[in-house]
Amino acid sequence: MDFSTWDLVTWLTIMTVVVVVVLAAVIVMLLSRLRRADYGPMRELNRREEQLDRLEKQLARQAKALHDKQQELDEAEAERLNELGRIGELTPEDARAELIARIEHDARLRGAQLAREIELNARRDAEDKAREIVVGAIQRLASQATVESSVAVVALPGEEMKGRIIGREGRNIRAFEQVTGVNVMIDDTPGSVLLSSFDPVRRETARATLEDLVADGRIHPARIEEAYVRAKRKTDEAALRAAEDALLAVGITDLPQGLLPVVGALHYRTSYGQNVLAHSVESAELAGLMATELGLNAETCRRAAFLHDIGKAMTHEAEGSHARVGAELARRYGEHPDVVHAIEAHHDEVEPRTVEALLTQAADAISGSRPGARRESLEAYVKRLERLEQLASALPGVDKVFAMQAGREVRVMVQPDVVSDAEAAAIANDIAHRIQTELTYPGSIKVVVVRESRATALAR
Repeated sequence: MDFSTWDLVTWLTIMTVVVVVVLAAVIVMLLSRLRRADYGPMRELNRREEQLDRLEKQLARQAKALHDKQQELDEAEAERLNELGRIGELTPEDARAELIARIEHDARLRGAQLAREIELNARRDAEDKAREIVVGAIQRLASQATVESSVAVVALPGEEMKGRIIGREGRNIRAFEQVTGVNVMIDDTPGSVLLSSFDPVRRETARATLEDLVADGRIHPARIEEAYVRAKRKTDEAALRAAEDALLAVGITDLPQGLLPVVGALHYRTSYGQNVLAHSVESAELAGLMATELGLNAETCRRAAFLHDIGKAMTHEAEGSHARVGAELARRYGEHPDVVHAIEAHHDEVEPRTVEALLTQAADAISGSRPGARRESLEAYVKRLERLEQLASALPGVDKVFAMQAGREVRVMVQPDVVSDAEAAAIANDIAHRIQTELTYPGSIKVVVVRESRATALAR
């Protein structure tokens, strides 16, 4: 190949490369413009394609759910048809029995669920709820109390009336004591005589009898019997009215007629200065309020709390504690076993097994221990405080004992070098146990044991 041919080939090669490069650049430029021109529509197409994919998946899920639902409906329909076929073969008696059994099962299930919910809620809010219920019940119920006494005072118009009451050779006073069953004390107190009896109804009847005789001025054995009959009738009528008013206050309308005189007798009975009938009404209201707050049967709790002290009207006629006497009386007149058990267990003579019994205990304690509810004589009060301090002082390691807050708190100072912290807690429990077993007191008594740690050093 000569030089000219080589130059021609080189030139053609260069031209070919240039043409190829130019064409490639043109193609790239055209593609770039085309891509820029078509980017917006392509993105829209891609977005719509993704939406279609999502809709397709959603439709597939809905179709599957519909298919499953249809299967469930088919199964339910088949079961219903089978049940209808089975029911069609039942007699009316069998169908009625099956319906009752099913309703009972559902009711038991709902009752169990409700009881569980109540239990969980009570456990969760026990302290706050109990405190709120008790405080609210006490605030809503507050009544005055009378002073307890086993003596009635009858005023006389003059000193000469004492001679008429005694009568010739004491026949009038002997007849009066024999008819009424009370003791007449005529002493040097001017213008009055005293009637003494532990039976409040008998004492009240004797007081009305003597007031009638004094007002009339004619006193002799026959008049004493007539006046006693009238006073007895008036006392019984007043007791029945008091019983009916108390029953109306607590909303009890079906009390047996035989229990009305017994309930009315509580109107003349007091305990630590607190009228027992008023205490029963107050306890019933407290138990009803607490039962309502706790979602329990308020009527049964109110009835049990109202009748819990009914035995106090008959403690002078029957042997045993008023709780057992009252429970036996309620059982005799057909009261519900839960009410009878609440009466019998309200002083822990038997272990409480029902909610009604526990609420009766709580209502009784609240009504008796609230401020101003009960009072006692100065002598009994001083003796109780002295006995409290003696019980606490008898334990080893006790240094000083102080009865505080009218005997509702006992503060015990122990010797720190003799009693440890653990022993201090044991002493508190021991004192509380001794108080419970050896003393009779209204409400509760708080025992506080104080142990001081002292360090002593001597500088020389």
